[in-house]
Amino acid sequence: MPEQKRDFYEVLGVSKGASDDELKKAYRKLVKQYHPDLNPGDKTAEAKLKEINEAYEILSDKDKRAKYDQFGHAGVDPNFGAGGFNGDFGGFGFDFGGFDLGDILFGSGFGGGSSRSRTGPIKGERLRASVTISFEEAASGCEKEISVTRMEQCDDCKGSGCAPGTTAEVCPDCRGSGQVRIQRGGGPLSFTTTAACPKCGGSGKIIHSPCKSCNGVGSVRRQRKITVNIPAGIDNGQAVSLRGQGSAGKNGGPAGDLLISVTVRPHPQFKRDGSDLYLDQPVTFLQAALGAELEIPSIDGKLKWTLPAGTQPGTVFRLRGKGMPSVNGRGRGDQYVNVSVKVPTSLNNEQKEALRSFGQAMGEIPAENDEGLKGFFEKKKKKR
Repeated sequence: MPEQKRDFYEVLGVSKGASDDELKKAYRKLVKQYHPDLNPGDKTAEAKLKEINEAYEILSDKDKRAKYDQFGHAGVDPNFGAGGFNGDFGGFGFDFGGFDLGDILFGSGFGGGSSRSRTGPIKGERLRASVTISFEEAASGCEKEISVTRMEQCDDCKGSGCAPGTTAEVCPDCRGSGQVRIQRGGGPLSFTTTAACPKCGGSGKIIHSPCKSCNGVGSVRRQRKITVNIPAGIDNGQAVSLRGQGSAGKNGGPAGDLLISVTVRPHPQFKRDGSDLYLDQPVTFLQAALGAELEIPSIDGKLKWTLPAGTQPGTVFRLRGKGMPSVNGRGRGDQYVNVSVKVPTSLNNEQKEALRSFGQAMGEIPAENDEGLKGFFEKKKKKR
């Protein structure tokens, strides 16, 4: 069910027989009490001010007040009497006050509008920046200083837009609401729309003496150096959000946020997939065959690692918990080591003989073919 409206006389705190002067005096007192400049960010005060403006708009108009006194809220409801109309508009010559039928059916419609008031608190603009860090900085986390240009509250007028020692006047046309109602048509086809007040531009106030520092805007553009903490484990393309470090808000609204996009430079050895790291580790044939104690790179520095004997090329080993930290602080990923065996390309005669002996011992080179092989290598030697 829609919320029941309070009696307009009760809203203004006056009797039903109050004079125009009494109404005006009560209205000004309440507007001053609940004005956004004196109640920044107070939603209750904002709602009360709207209620006060609506009550005074009706009671300060003789015709509307008479209808209200006779029929109550229904007497001043723009929808009153229009709900039962149903028929063809064509050929009747109704005057819609310059509005097309589409404005009625698809615009603000009967009894209201959608113009957004600019008198309430407005959050400041969200800003964007970027920073580039090394792979190692992404692994350990770091602090970076960035430069940001943003709108900040004017120090001289404290955001009011008025010259020091002066105040803004409540707009007489919209009475501080920032909106005016426009009634169109007549009789059962009467409807009301709302729009930004043309006199105050929707701000609800008129500044007669603008602040010279900000030209009446209430904020000025400044460049700031801001330190941002980059969490350990952040990945390329992720962002850090700093709440309240964007541009200043308006009418007591909070400042916007600052969104910092992070670029991580690639590492010459590691490849990354989420929190896991991948490393191609070359080893010699002898190390792969006999096993070896090796030092391999990790994000924590050199890591001692035992290569098992008989490791085949392409074998991948998993080192648990040696990968990147999780950006949410929940543990670390793993490091995967892909073993590649280096085959020697330049052997001297002594090394070749040793390999031939090894081949014979492994059964790869039959002993009876040994003389033939020697003869083959001797022929190659003479040709050189």
